[in-house]
Amino acid sequence: MPEVPVTTESTPDSSENAPWGRVDDDGTVSVRDGDQWRVVGQFPDGDPEEALAYFQRKYADLASEVTLLEVRHRRGGASASDLRHTATTLRAKISGASAVGDLAALDARLTAITGELEQASATEAAAAREAVDAAIAERTALVERAEALASRDPGSIQWKQTSAELTALFDQWQAQQQNGPRLPKSTAQQLWTRFRDARATLERHRRAFYAGLDETHKLARDQKTRLVERAEALASQGEDGIPAYRALLDQWKSAGRAGKKIDDALWARFKAAGDALYGARVERESAQAEESKERIERKRELLASARDIPDEKDIAKARQRLTAVQREWDEIGRIFPREAERSLDDDLRKIEQGVKSREDADWKRNNPETKARANDLTRQLTDAIAKLEDELAEAQASGNARRIKDATEALEARKAWLRAIGG
Repeated sequence: MPEVPVTTESTPDSSENAPWGRVDDDGTVSVRDGDQWRVVGQFPDGDPEEALAYFQRKYADLASEVTLLEVRHRRGGASASDLRHTATTLRAKISGASAVGDLAALDARLTAITGELEQASATEAAAAREAVDAAIAERTALVERAEALASRDPGSIQWKQTSAELTALFDQWQAQQQNGPRLPKSTAQQLWTRFRDARATLERHRRAFYAGLDETHKLARDQKTRLVERAEALASQGEDGIPAYRALLDQWKSAGRAGKKIDDALWARFKAAGDALYGARVERESAQAEESKERIERKRELLASARDIPDEKDIAKARQRLTAVQREWDEIGRIFPREAERSLDDDLRKIEQGVKSREDADWKRNNPETKARANDLTRQLTDAIAKLEDELAEAQASGNARRIKDATEALEARKAWLRAIGG
């Protein structure tokens, strides 16, 4: 069948300007493949240009796929392994493709990018191995931490904190499992088995601990319940029940914990029982304080009248006045609150001390023994002064400056002593 030229000459040659396709008279379309022509299909219902354009579009589609592959490789982000798979698929589509165009050039572009992708795949594989090794190390660290928690003495574990820590470890495990690289199945299973066993050991210890704690709480609850009942039974004793309540309070402190809610509820009852007893004391003290207002005022007036007693010139009269005040003070009686009584007693004590200080000083002055000793010393000083005056006169007569100075100093000292003792 004669050939119909489409673009330039209809026979193949090695020139770059040679056409890539030709259409025979019966609509058979061929593509230049090296130095040979290869039939790619028929287009019997159209003119040669339409037939050739149809198969050229198929070539354009293949070229677009190759270009897209190159762009995805240059931009990065896609897996080199996935891109290699795409390149292999494209190569199969290009080989013997029913399309008109430079299929050899497309194949050469695929060969070039495939070589680059092989290198990238090797790099990715090394990175993947490193990521897997790192993930194994991370999960191993989680396992070892969980095993360390499980190996601790159950009696020394703070269970709230430890449970939270174990939950955090499990959350990290899940996050690594979901977001990290896939581990070899045998390694992943081995690590999970260790982690699971550590969790199971801790859970078993935790249940045993809380079972024992429940028993401890029950004993404490029973003991504290009895203490509450005994404290509430003291209500009829009023203030007199306070000592017994304090004894119960000491037992309460050593009774142990019964659980926060139960402890709070029992303590509220126990405290209410104590408040009732102490409330009776407060009521009694308030009543006494009210009754004491008049006595407080009388003692204040008595103090005001006694302020000048320490200044009384006649000590005997001062003592007499103070005695009268003390007698009236006692007759007024006790007052409440105790703080007010102590304050008033302190003020009276200051007045008493003032009188006593004057009495002590007077006794020292008028004590016969003291007077005798003072008179004897006065005589000794008087004799010494007379002797020193004679020595001074002799020194002055002789003109001896040294003796004059010594005699003068000794004479002045004895006179000073004499004045000091009132002589």
